[in-house]
Order: sequence, then C-alpha cells, then structure tokens
Amino acid sequence: MPSSVLSAAQIAVTVALVAWMISGFTRLPGRWLRWKMFCRGNFIIVTLTGTTKDGRTEPVSAYSYLTPGSFLLGPPQLVAIVNHLVRSGQYDRIDGHGRLLSERGEQRVEVRDSRVVVL
Repeated sequence: MPSSVLSAAQIAVTVALVAWMISGFTRLPGRWLRWKMFCRGNFIIVTLTGTTKDGRTEPVSAYSYLTPGSFLLGPPQLVAIVNHLVRSGQYDRIDGHGRLLSERGEQRVEVRDSRVVVL
C-alpha cells in the first residue's frame, strides 16, 4: 500500500474518532457532566449556616460529615447530615444555599429551616 494512501486513511480514521469522542460529551442535555460515564452522577456544592439554641450562627461544613474516602455530596447525604445535626441538638436550625450539578444541568438548592429544597 502506498504511504500516501496509508496516511490519508490514518488521518480519516483519526478525524472520525475525534469527532465521535467530542460528540460523546455533548449528546446529553445540561451543562455539567455530559459524558456518558458521569450521566448518573450528581453532587451538591453548598454553603450552610447553623443556628445554635442560644441564637448564635456559625458556618457548617457538610463535607466534614461524609464517610472517609467520599468526596461527593448528593441530595440524600445532605438531607441525612442536616437531619443528624438538628436531631443531635448541635444546631436548632440550619440554612444555606448551593447548586446541584447533574446530567440535567445545574439547579439551585436551598436549605430553609433545616429542609433541603431543590429548585
């Protein structure tokens, strides 16, 4: 096979492979995590403020309550952490705001009076 034909075939295959890989990132709706490998992943970036029984407010890091080795905070984990902090008596209420990143894109998350609401 002549070298010019072989290089043209290699270029065509390379271009087709690159186009296929790029289309894999843009096939699903939403702005974040479009690649099929991440299509079921969702996580929350949130800022929380806890109010103690005596009325003081202080920042709360929900990420410090994740199990060792975990780094993604999903909606069920956020609900469990907020419920634990309120039921344990550490805080009277927790408020905050953040974003949920998923295959559907970016959604707002609010924590109002210790209830997690995805908007």
